[in-house]
Parts: sequence; structure tokens; C-alpha cells
Amino acid sequence: MNHQANHLIPAKCPPPMEVKLSETTVIYPSRTPFNHDHVLPLSHLDNDHNLRVTFRYVRAYVSTNHHGDPFQVITTALSDVLVYYYPFAGTIRHRDGDGRLELYCTVGKGVPVIQAAVDCSLELINYLDDSAEHFLEQLVPNPNSDEGLVNPLILQVTMFTCGGFCLGAAVHHSTSDGLGATQFFNAVAELARGTTRLSVEPVWDRTSLLGPRKPPKVEFPVQEILSLDKGFSPYSQSSGPVVRECFPVTDEWLDRFKELLRERSGSSFTTFEALGAYIWRARVKASGVPGHEIVKFAYSINIRKLVKPPLPVGYWGNGCVALYVQLSAKDLVEQPIWVTANLIKKSKGNATDEYVRSFIDFQELNYEKGITAGKGVSGFTDWRHLGHSTVDFGWGGPVTVLPLSRHLLGSVEPCFFLPYSSATEGKKDGFKVLVYVQESAMPAFRVEMDKFSIQEFGSS
Repeated sequence: MNHQANHLIPAKCPPPMEVKLSETTVIYPSRTPFNHDHVLPLSHLDNDHNLRVTFRYVRAYVSTNHHGDPFQVITTALSDVLVYYYPFAGTIRHRDGDGRLELYCTVGKGVPVIQAAVDCSLELINYLDDSAEHFLEQLVPNPNSDEGLVNPLILQVTMFTCGGFCLGAAVHHSTSDGLGATQFFNAVAELARGTTRLSVEPVWDRTSLLGPRKPPKVEFPVQEILSLDKGFSPYSQSSGPVVRECFPVTDEWLDRFKELLRERSGSSFTTFEALGAYIWRARVKASGVPGHEIVKFAYSINIRKLVKPPLPVGYWGNGCVALYVQLSAKDLVEQPIWVTANLIKKSKGNATDEYVRSFIDFQELNYEKGITAGKGVSGFTDWRHLGHSTVDFGWGGPVTVLPLSRHLLGSVEPCFFLPYSSATEGKKDGFKVLVYVQESAMPAFRVEMDKFSIQEFGSS
């Protein structure tokens, strides 16, 4: 397989490639949204231990005939939007007593925005499609855990010599999920394009909309999947260095693979089910996980329309819950891939209002015991159809959107399904998967991915 390692510098992007940071400007709400310091409670989903991280991603925009400085356009609109989304200018802190997170809002606080530039065009680095890891990391703020609580939102605008730019974002996950953050950025983009009012008003009411039942009751057996271990931190697992690499997935390979699974099983599978099953097995096999250990496939589902009643349009808190498939490593590696794909397919049937309510109630009853998904978690997410491309500040939507976080759903080895940059459409077939794997296991993982490209699946 002709895979492109993200941690290597592509030949077409000659070193040195350094992003020069000029200054950090704090952007305040254009008018005072409140007069007194106050506390906003976060929901039980916001307080999920797996979400005590900052998720980071970058959007790349090409130059057009739009006149204006991107930094000024975006920060001016941001100032107006913070009147409505002022919690992003708050501070996250631990609540006295039970340690849950809450948002403390103080008068006169804003959002830091970093100005930066790089002596390079976006075209030269293929619109971030295969940029070096070191370079990508410079495009997005990277606060430590304490800084992420003090400033739950930090932005960076990086200008390129071509007139294009990147918007890097570091968002504390307890404030919002990807859909909620995109709603916020769409609001900034609307005002940046000259509209005078938001098309979607933000809704905060988190504790009443996603609070526990009275009394709480766990009717779905979430305890069979989740672990209670107060001393366990899902993102501090010591399994050696983890590296990331991108692998191309062509439509031809994928169609042939899915057809093979259909022939073997008599069932059809989505790309997420089929390819997710293959990559999960490949990672566990390459990592040499002992056969008796339990491994988990984790992914999240949007519950905004699933819960009863549905969440109101404009709700921008965490509106997703994780679903899991768990197996022994031995079963995963030895059973046909279609069996695993079918388990992923069936797990979607657990996505019910009762599952969500039981998950929330389980958090209410056991939060202080430390709720996690345990060890051996592989997190998967599909970014191909999430609407990231809708964020248009006046230069058109982003041509590339890339995640730079490796902490997802309690996993330190996540996998993202990503579209290629729209600026390179017609040049590349299919999409790419960005995979984090233990450095020691990457050579064996590449072998498994090469088998996929030449259709040598073994027992599928």
C-alpha cells in the first residue's frame, strides 16, 4: 500500500517549515452579556471522565477575491458571537464536594486568539493532506490540562503566503462536542459574512435537558461495559510511544471488500462497520494483545433527535454517547471479519432513549467511583459527513479539516475516517484513515493494511 506517514516531511514541502507566532490577542464580547459573576452547571454527559480533554483540529481556507484580513474578520465576528456563547470565555473548575466540573463565568474575560504566519503556500504542502506531523502541530494551540480549564477555547489564525489561512481550535470537550463546536463556528462565520443575527440561537439548559431521572434507574446494563476505578485515568495508559499514520482507502478496494463480506455473511455492511472491523482487528493483532484480554470498539452516536423529547435546535453541549462492542482479543483476531462487522452493526440497535437515560443515571449513581470504559479501548469516528465544510467566514468553506487529538472515547489509539482535501478533488480516489498505533506495533499494522489493498484478507 502506498501509505503516507504523517510524521515524515513530504518531499514537496522543503524544510525548514516553521510557523511564526506573532502575538496573542484576548477577544472580549462586544457588549457585556451579564453583570454578575455566576456558575453554569454542566450536564452529566459533559462530565463524562472521557471528555476531560481538549480536542484540537484545524481548518484550512484558500485565497479568494474576498477582501479583508482573516484575523480581523474572524475576531470581529467572534467578539459579537461571544455575547451569545459567553461560556466559552468562562473558566472550568471542579465543584466542591463531588469534583464534578462546572463553568465559572466572570465579567471581563475573553477568548485568546493567536496570530501566526508561515513562509509557504497551502498548495506547496498539498493543502495539509500529507503535511508533516511537526508542522501540523504548530497550527493548533496545545494547552496543558490546567490551561485548558482556564481557557476552554483557544484559537489560532495562521496566514500563508498564498493568501490562504488556517484556523486552529483547541476546545475543552466538557463544553461541547464536535457538533456543538461546529454550531458555534457557524455562528461566527455567519456574522463574518455580514449577517446581523444568528440563524440558530444557542441553548444552554443542560441539567434539566440531560439530567438524571428521579429516582435514577439503570435499566440498560451499561455496567457490563463501563468500569468503576477511581484511580484509573484513560489517557495516561503507559503502553509506549504512539505514532500516527494515514492510509488511503480507494473506492475499488472498499467495494470489493464489502462485497466479499456480503458473500460470506449474506448481509450488507456500511463502510464504518466493515472497515472499522478490519482496522480494529488489524490493530489488536499487530499490538500482540494477549488473547484473554477484553478489547473494546468504541464510537459515539448523536442523541439530539434520539432522546424523548428531542433536544432543542441550538443545544450545543455534549449531545453524543458512546456505544461499544467488546470481545476477547483471541475471538476478535480469530473470528471472520464479517462476524465482527455484524456485532458493530447490531450495537447500533442499543441507541435508544433508555440507553441514554441509563447512561446518565449510572453517572449520577456512580460518578465519584470513577467511571471509564476501562483498558483496551479503540475509538473510531467518521468525519466524512459531519458538516465541517459549512464553516464559511467569507472565503468559502474549508478545503481541509483535520483532527490533531489522540484522546477519544477513552482511547489513546483512535481512528478517524477523513475525506481528502476538496482542493485536491479529482486527484485522489476514496478517502483516508488516520490511525494512531503503538510505535512498536506500526510495522505489523502496515502489513495488515497492505493486505487490505491487495485483497488478501485471510479468513474474512
